[in-house]
Amino acid sequence: MKIRIATRKSALALWQANHVAAMLRDLPEVDAAELVPLSTRGDEILDRSLQKIGGKGLFIKELEVAMQAGDAEIAVHSMKDVPAEMPEGFCIAAVLERANHADALISPNGAQLGDLPQGARVGSSSLRRQAQLKMLRPDLHIEPLRGNVNTRLSKLENGDYDAIILAAAGLERLELERHISQVFVPTEMLPAAAQGVVGIECLAENEALRTTLGKLNHATTVQTTLAERAIARKLGASCQSPVATFAVVEGGELRVSALVALPDGSESIRDSVAGDPQDAERIGEELALRLLESGARRLLDTAGSMHG
Repeated sequence: MKIRIATRKSALALWQANHVAAMLRDLPEVDAAELVPLSTRGDEILDRSLQKIGGKGLFIKELEVAMQAGDAEIAVHSMKDVPAEMPEGFCIAAVLERANHADALISPNGAQLGDLPQGARVGSSSLRRQAQLKMLRPDLHIEPLRGNVNTRLSKLENGDYDAIILAAAGLERLELERHISQVFVPTEMLPAAAQGVVGIECLAENEALRTTLGKLNHATTVQTTLAERAIARKLGASCQSPVATFAVVEGGELRVSALVALPDGSESIRDSVAGDPQDAERIGEELALRLLESGARRLLDTAGSMHG
């Protein structure tokens, strides 16, 4: 079996695709695994926010077109970029073991969040991060930040911001963790659904390929990913939504926390549930319903009208 891997061209996307390729080559039924690097609209349009141009799905659409056209068998994604509702005909056939789930603060001289000056400019285009930063430091000015990891680091070094927020996993994968000033714990900042997880997408109808890819699944990560994505799906959350969620399996129990907030941090709802890891998807849906009963829909609608 020869497997061609559709991937974005950023350094992080190529790292992820090469990582999957190496794992595939270790499987006896895989004769070859090669990369098919593609450019996506999400990578090309950097002067507007993702909310304005169609959301994170823009990072994966071209990869799905390549699979449909027969130019690639699979696509590799950061699962936090994959919409909670999969397009018809596609599936996530495997998720790899989760790397660092956390968000990280990067600032000159290693300054932590509490050290930043009053009214500091912090770069982030994520409403989820913005809301939680404003909850911690209402005085901060959150300013848009697009581009790949190295582009974002360059903007910080050029003095465009006093600090920026990035996913710790991406920095660690690119061996750039030396730039991290502070790693946020879940009580400070909950991550995006499935942050730190690499997923493998393929055509749903290709059962032989799905079986092969399934060998790369990490069981615990499957459970936490199912729970977190169920919350995002039930809430109708997208990259436009200040929704955060984090699941962990400890002592044979799945514990899931989630947050819905206004982008300015002025209002938020946070809740958590626990249960059998085998019921991961149901537990996530249960938590989403609890959030909705507590008024999450109003916050999401308000956030949508503010940033639609």
